[in-house]
Amino acid sequence: MSFNLKPVAAEIAALFPNGNEFKFYADSYQKTDKLTAMMARDSQSRFLLLCAKDNAGDFAAFDGECAAGKDFTAKKAPLTEKNAAALRKAFPWTAPVPVLHKKCSFGCGDRLGLATSAHAELFKKYNAFPVFAQQSIRELILTKRTYRSVIDDATFQVFQAGYTGGYGADGDHLKSFEHIDMALETGVTMLTLDLSDELHPAFAETSGAELEKAYAAVPAAVRSECEKIYLAGPIKLKSSTLQFSKEELMRCVLIYTDAMNFAAKVGERLRQHGAGKVDLEISVDETSAPTLPEHHYFVANELKRRQVVFASLAPRFIGEFQKGIDYIGDLKEFRKQFGQHVEIADFFGTYKVSVHSGSDKFSAFPIIGELTGGHFHLKTAGTSWLEAVEAISYADPKLFREIYTKAFAALPAALKLYHITADFSVLPKEETLTDAQLPDLLKCVPGRQLLHITYGAMLGDDPVMHDKIYRALFVHEEEYQKQLDEHFRKHLDKLGIKADK
Repeated sequence: MSFNLKPVAAEIAALFPNGNEFKFYADSYQKTDKLTAMMARDSQSRFLLLCAKDNAGDFAAFDGECAAGKDFTAKKAPLTEKNAAALRKAFPWTAPVPVLHKKCSFGCGDRLGLATSAHAELFKKYNAFPVFAQQSIRELILTKRTYRSVIDDATFQVFQAGYTGGYGADGDHLKSFEHIDMALETGVTMLTLDLSDELHPAFAETSGAELEKAYAAVPAAVRSECEKIYLAGPIKLKSSTLQFSKEELMRCVLIYTDAMNFAAKVGERLRQHGAGKVDLEISVDETSAPTLPEHHYFVANELKRRQVVFASLAPRFIGEFQKGIDYIGDLKEFRKQFGQHVEIADFFGTYKVSVHSGSDKFSAFPIIGELTGGHFHLKTAGTSWLEAVEAISYADPKLFREIYTKAFAALPAALKLYHITADFSVLPKEETLTDAQLPDLLKCVPGRQLLHITYGAMLGDDPVMHDKIYRALFVHEEEYQKQLDEHFRKHLDKLGIKADK
């Protein structure tokens, strides 16, 4: 991030009472035939600064405080929903587009709505396509944001960074038509369908007469068709072979059929919304047991048989992909099984493997990048929030102590929402730490996970704490941007994504 004051910017700033305080984001300066626009800030807020020859066209579409220059009109426009829409119309590259069809795509979840400008500056340099506006329903509820505000925040910050490479907006982990329609109405360009409520994972542990009885209740036509398809013989992948047993096929039919039928309905809804407007990702990762290769093949093939067009699929991988920390598990076994998932996706050739809870999995990243040949989607979410908290630990120790104390109080409720295995009892009390020791809490597993999953208590439940955090990150904006740059650069480098844009 850098600030500069172009001559025209200085001329515009001089028209406003506190214009001498204005700082301009260097990369945001944009000029069309009828409009000049840039992002700026003073001591209190960020805003758009616009000028035009007359108060018409794109200029008139923005709300704000006007001032008259010698031969132009200037406007100081707040970062509102209406002005975000006007910005997307005037500069179409600030609007989200589908990106999953690109070779490498990367989800940059941002719970605060403050990280996108730093993400965008980095993605200018790397050969990958970002999904800047990415939030799950759970995150929206806990932060009291909306899909509209998530996309609007990304719009302004993409403009601030001058990023014209295209970015996506993901309605993440959606389970119901109510939430799907809500996301579509606000302009998401990617929809992650979480099928966990439609799955029946208990059948993974069922066998013998109990399994036979449940399978016999499936309509005969469904059983006959599936047996004809999946018991016909071995399925040859690039370097391995899949062979369905009758028992495993029965499990697949019982676990996944309802979910596949629901996915077909969602696929039809997306066709009605407009083919090609929204990428679909299928998620079967929110289960306790890893997705077996045969199960992955069954899901992909059943979606294909139902003519569901999807761009990526997220299995549940072996080991633990917990929030905000490195991979937990046997990397040799992960490599073996991840390779099978990639080969299955390559067999169909119409979608790529997606890695959920992908932030900070540094030991697994080289495997993911290598075995996919860089053809993957990976999601991060709370790690940008953790970088914000770490920036506060350096810049405002008093506020960090308040956050840390509140996180402990909020932990029991948060553990009902997130699968975490860290031992929080080893964490020290706030009063036993010096200010210099506070950042170390973000470098240990229990500390990272404590602060990762309790964000709702800070951002949604406590308006005073919410405002303190946003104010601190505004005052210390450059420090936060630096934290994000270093952290995400490490992600992209470990994944083997080329810095060759």
